[in-house]
Amino acid sequence: MMNAIIEYGLKKKGATKDYPFGPDPLVLKIAGKMFALIFERKGDYSYLNLKCDPAIAENLREQHESVRPGYHMNKKHWNTILMDGSLPDSDIFVMIDHSYEMVVKNLPKSLRESIKEMN
Repeated sequence: MMNAIIEYGLKKKGATKDYPFGPDPLVLKIAGKMFALIFERKGDYSYLNLKCDPAIAENLREQHESVRPGYHMNKKHWNTILMDGSLPDSDIFVMIDHSYEMVVKNLPKSLRESIKEMN
């Protein structure tokens, strides 16, 4: 599943991967800004940190046991999703979309425009 998440995230316009903190986590960025952190754990659940609107973040945490406040992140603006199989892939992809869009909307207009023009 983590490979599918990485591939999905990298298909976003302008998305890049980076390892700014060492070999773990893999960080997906747009215009140098993080929108996903992917922690792969052997023998334990992997998890995914995603940016989220604070109101939506609270709602998701209430609805899903596998969605928690962001691990090592601003707990108001980031969620951690435990990749334990309890959430459908489609829900995770929607959360990735939301995270990406949250970051893009806060970029300067010139950057947003250049991203829109990418193939």
